[in-house]
Amino acid sequence: MRPYTASDGRTRPATRLDLMTLVRATGRPARGAPPGPEHGQVLALTRAPISVAELAAHLRLPAAVTKVLLGDLLACGAVTVNAPEPTGASPTDRDLLEAVLRGLRERL
Repeated sequence: MRPYTASDGRTRPATRLDLMTLVRATGRPARGAPPGPEHGQVLALTRAPISVAELAAHLRLPAAVTKVLLGDLLACGAVTVNAPEPTGASPTDRDLLEAVLRGLRERL
């Protein structure tokens, strides 16, 4: 299946989600429009908390498409999300990136 089919052609999620955000099904029936088959797969995988990145990997869909599906399920109350706690370091912090590079060089 083409990714744009799963998201009805949408490329931007309605809700901003980080790849590390944990998602969990609420167990409540979805309000509003009935979810499609991909939404059902998401609900089955989110019975226990799972990150957006892991969910995309299990679904074999791009992260952007997975986020669109999650936005639909959030809007109808079928899932909840817990964003990761900020670490205080910027993902582009030069010291952090240099430490990662040093560690990679040591391992390789």
